[in-house]
Amino acid sequence: MEQPPGFQDPNRPNHVCKLNRAIYGLKQAPRAWFQRLSSFLITLGFQCSRADLSLFIFNHDGTLIYILVYVDDIIITSNNESFITSFTNRLHKEFKIKDLGLLSFFLGLEVTHTKSGLFLNQSKYAYDILSRAGLLDSKPVATPLTPKDTFNSTGEPFHDPTLYRSLVGALQYLTITRPDLSYAVNQASQYLQNPTTTHFQLVKRILRYVKGTLSHGLTFDRPPNTVLLGFSDADWARCIDTRRSTYGYCIYLGGNLVSWSAKKQPTVARSSCESEYRAMANTASEIIWITHLLRELHALPPGPPTLFCDNKSALFLSQNPISHKRAKHIDIDYHFVRELVAAGRLHTKFISTDQQIADIFTKSLPKPLFEKFRTMLRLEPPPSRIDGGNRQLSINHCLKIFLHIITFIVDLLLL
Repeated sequence: MEQPPGFQDPNRPNHVCKLNRAIYGLKQAPRAWFQRLSSFLITLGFQCSRADLSLFIFNHDGTLIYILVYVDDIIITSNNESFITSFTNRLHKEFKIKDLGLLSFFLGLEVTHTKSGLFLNQSKYAYDILSRAGLLDSKPVATPLTPKDTFNSTGEPFHDPTLYRSLVGALQYLTITRPDLSYAVNQASQYLQNPTTTHFQLVKRILRYVKGTLSHGLTFDRPPNTVLLGFSDADWARCIDTRRSTYGYCIYLGGNLVSWSAKKQPTVARSSCESEYRAMANTASEIIWITHLLRELHALPPGPPTLFCDNKSALFLSQNPISHKRAKHIDIDYHFVRELVAAGRLHTKFISTDQQIADIFTKSLPKPLFEKFRTMLRLEPPPSRIDGGNRQLSINHCLKIFLHIITFIVDLLLL
């Protein structure tokens, strides 16, 4: 620390200012601010969501308003524009805030309003990653990894592990709007402790793919219905070092992608059926959380969600208790899928492998199949932008992107 410019004391050059009261920089500052803001919102009639504590909901006489909070960044949307105006005036009186108008930028996420909905991407953030890596002039490639590319622990140690960790960490944040990178980044993240030169070359290939798809992002349109669909898949014994399986899932609401994941299972599965069944359990858990969230948002679809899987043995295991003798070693908590199916709260259906979208989260795919699944994920170049627009965002218009941002904030809070 040093004395601020203009307030130097030549007689006491080693003295610094003593702050009797400060809020910024303290560990308890975000918690104290959130407590102050949430108390104010509750006095106005808002209810804090039990599925996500950063979400506040107001519902009175047909007026719905959602408020999503991440520290001092706030998103407000409603089906009543006059209510938004009166509410923001109340906020101005209570707090010193700045109204940025129509949603266009939030925590590095760029939002473009189109004629049919919204477009979400991180092109500026991706450009900064390429600039940091010195690959702005690199030659683009069609896929993040080739089917022959594999990550393992053998090879010559990379000379700059800090650079490797920095780039992979930045790519992890980029997957917020780039689900096509999820599998490749997940593989690269498993070798942050001891990266090799081979690992760094594969990361450079991922960045070259980003170079060719710099402006790609997620599209959210007004759906004709709000059916909740999940796709679950697993690649048995994918990891060469540990022989653990890699699983992935993606969840759609009204045809719009709202949640996805690509992870390595914590234990070794003895069969492909077991790895697929465990993947179904993790997907079902995410679906149940989304249904709880949609119920609080007063937007729960009328019918039960459907979970698609391309493994008939896993589907049989989820619908019939007779196979218990062959699954005694599977943890009991995974069998809650069977209870959901029996209670009618979840439907499970078979889907062919060539239509299994979640396959993109479990392995490296050839170019034609990768591009097919990428399109099915609603990952596209930016559409034409509309000028101006109504400040009000209708509930049906923004619910999909709102759900995606909520799941993104939950992931940030869990880090």
